[in-house]
Amino acid sequence: MPYDATELKDWQIAELADKNIPTPEQLVEMLALQKDELIPYGRTPKVDFLKVMERLQNRPDGKYIEVTAITPTPLGEGKTTTTLGLIEGLAVRGKNVGGAIRQPSGGPTMNIKGTAAGGGNALLIPMTEFSLGLTGDINDIMNAHNLAMVALNARMQHEANYTDEELAKRNLRRLDVDPKNVEMGWIIDFAAQGLRNIMIGLGGKKDGFLMQSKFGIAVSSELMAILAIAKDLPDLRERIGKIVVAYDKTGKPITTHDLEVDGAMAAWMRNTINPTVCYTAEGQPVFVHAGPFANIAIGQSSIIADRVGLKVFDYHVTESGFAADIGFEKFWNVKSRLSGLKPNVSVLVATIRALKMHGGGPAVVPGRPIPEEYVNENLGLVEKGCANLLHHLKTIQKSGIKPVVCINGFYTDTEAEVKLVKKIVTEAGGRCVLSEHWLKGGEGALELADAVIEACEEEVDFKPLYPLEMPLRQRVDLVAREVYGADGVDWAPEAEAKAKRFEADPAYADFATMMVKTHLSLTHDPTLKGVPKGWRLPIRDVLVYGGAKFLCPMAGTISLMPGTSSDPAYRRIDVDVQTGKVKGLF
Repeated sequence: MPYDATELKDWQIAELADKNIPTPEQLVEMLALQKDELIPYGRTPKVDFLKVMERLQNRPDGKYIEVTAITPTPLGEGKTTTTLGLIEGLAVRGKNVGGAIRQPSGGPTMNIKGTAAGGGNALLIPMTEFSLGLTGDINDIMNAHNLAMVALNARMQHEANYTDEELAKRNLRRLDVDPKNVEMGWIIDFAAQGLRNIMIGLGGKKDGFLMQSKFGIAVSSELMAILAIAKDLPDLRERIGKIVVAYDKTGKPITTHDLEVDGAMAAWMRNTINPTVCYTAEGQPVFVHAGPFANIAIGQSSIIADRVGLKVFDYHVTESGFAADIGFEKFWNVKSRLSGLKPNVSVLVATIRALKMHGGGPAVVPGRPIPEEYVNENLGLVEKGCANLLHHLKTIQKSGIKPVVCINGFYTDTEAEVKLVKKIVTEAGGRCVLSEHWLKGGEGALELADAVIEACEEEVDFKPLYPLEMPLRQRVDLVAREVYGADGVDWAPEAEAKAKRFEADPAYADFATMMVKTHLSLTHDPTLKGVPKGWRLPIRDVLVYGGAKFLCPMAGTISLMPGTSSDPAYRRIDVDVQTGKVKGLF
């Protein structure tokens, strides 16, 4: 029986649902694993993916289901909730099903967005472990990343204090780092706006090299992007050595390999290669691997988790970050190209709330009460807002997929509003279902599960939007026009000069194009809702992720370090000192 999600908080539901967590013995049986393929980590073990893939390499893959969304409100529209609800619904239908989602960052968890553990009866458990570090992947990424910065600053200090002869005695060569052209900064897994711009090395010459520096949030690290796309441990190790940390005074890149720190970084990262196993509130297994940052990073559950899931499940559900213009576009043109895996169907999540916002409803501000327009029936706003939904629907269809539109039901939605959305989507040639997984769990997701099962039997002609041979600027123009709806692209002089240099250098021929823009609009401007017309996409810079092999065209200003609000979640999180249980997570 589902829990009363209208009365209970998520952490309370999670606590009650903990009884559904299988024992290690039960999990081995559920996943058809050998005993030595499960790595113990309390209630959230890891799976030894190398052993599993070697044993099951000839087993046919299961059905591959991707979950994306329309342009969200700042509160999010429930992709993770829908992912978990769909898994629960498919399980009710008797399917061997599981999924893969991303590990939450401590920044949003302690701020205003919450844990990304789903919600209501479509929730991930154990919620406390999931929300507070899990098996340490993000911590390992932080240590590995910051070790590169330690190596850089120490090298700059020694080069400033020693002659070439003295450096040679210490078995060091001069790298001649340009302190004004350092690519990396430090990372921490909190939203700490006070660390966006800092000075380090204050004091004397023994206190490091004096320079301007910066912090980003941990999940924005290139190491997280590498973890999401790595095929195996050798691939991970090779990519770590190609991370560009800084540039020398001639403009030549200085990598972690040049700093001789890549091996130690790989040592910190060695355990991150294996996915962690968590569960839906109804007990189905879900792999957790890679992180949530979907702007510069790829923002997908990992290729490794998907590869394992497709071997051990008949239906494997994976989640892409943000809306279809970002998450699905990167799944379509980057992740799937790298993995070689082709999806059977994509689920496009929409909410009545977000449709009303795109139809002209008042601003939705995190931490403030939802305006009454979003809880009272308003067919006019819903109808106008469906333009955004249909835009994303067409984007997915361009890939060769016939998507399923899922209305993620809120108990404030009215029957007339839901019928209107279904009518509009059907008239546009799509399929649309209502799912009440938040309120009812798997039993509330049966309409969605049935639509997905049906869609998985259809032929899919899945093809990327552009060939790898297409030059960078042409790729960006194509994405801007075909995915965002722009009239074209305007390049800042510096960005265009970089793009021309990358296009002319064969070393960048196989680099993926990782578009960077706000997730709150189809455009670069987060205030523009719906489907804006008559605009052009400005590209102000192109960043390089040498290890991940990403070229990142920057549309607008994207901060790698979010800020903490005036009413953050940590004000309500505490520990029950009698039981030791955490309360207040959401």
